[in-house]
Amino acid sequence: MGDYSTATLLFAFLLTLGAGLSTGIGSAIAFFTKKTNATFLSVALGFSAGVMVYLSFVEIFPKAQASLGETMSVSASYTVTTIAFFAGIMITMLIDRLVPDVANPHEARDVSELKKKEIDLSDQDHAKSLMRMGLFTALAIGIHNFPEGLATFMSVLENPTFGISIAVAIAIHNIPEGVAVSVPIFYATGSRKKAFIYSFLSGISEPIGALLGFFILQTFMTERTFGYIFAAVGGVMIYIALDELLPTAEKYGRHHLVIYGVISGMAVMALSLIFFA
Repeated sequence: MGDYSTATLLFAFLLTLGAGLSTGIGSAIAFFTKKTNATFLSVALGFSAGVMVYLSFVEIFPKAQASLGETMSVSASYTVTTIAFFAGIMITMLIDRLVPDVANPHEARDVSELKKKEIDLSDQDHAKSLMRMGLFTALAIGIHNFPEGLATFMSVLENPTFGISIAVAIAIHNIPEGVAVSVPIFYATGSRKKAFIYSFLSGISEPIGALLGFFILQTFMTERTFGYIFAAVGGVMIYIALDELLPTAEKYGRHHLVIYGVISGMAVMALSLIFFA
């Protein structure tokens, strides 16, 4: 493990970078459309959740167990994989709990919602409160994106086919987070440029998390280490799907649209694994 070519590492990094910086897409949507396309975003988020759930259980978990099975019995490898899987969930959950509620990046935002409130920029207290909310949200997203970045990066290194799928799913899930950062900053400062920059930069932590995690772990990357990490990645993906994607999708659209998106994501991922296996 760990003997990756420069081209492979660069490809994984660029995909992770693109997924992280898609927060800028959310910012652009917020400023150049009068209203967020709720139906599309709801289905897209459901689709991403379906991709993540399917890959976590069908590809990531079995591969992690296979790696651990190289050095231990089948029973032991399954037990350790399960523990690492739930450890990934718990770590992501802990990060989520440490973020203040006011900065929760999972809240659906729509520019039109704030426009209706007719915010007066001369009200300095209100402007400062909005700016604080936006900056805290950017920081919260940055913290959340560390494990997401590592998950995307490692997935691409292991298997580009489903690594790309995870990168796309993460990118879609980052779009409403970009809206969550940019909207309050825009209404606090009146500057689209500042709001876009903060939103865009909030995604930078994703590739940073990927690189830091990889280079720290690279020195002792073995089949067993890879199994631990990959199982934890599966847990991270499941938590993102259940705690971030699905609740946000429900806020943007109707329940059945979300479910159709989830099933579509699973089906597309299943077909791609069949055709590109």
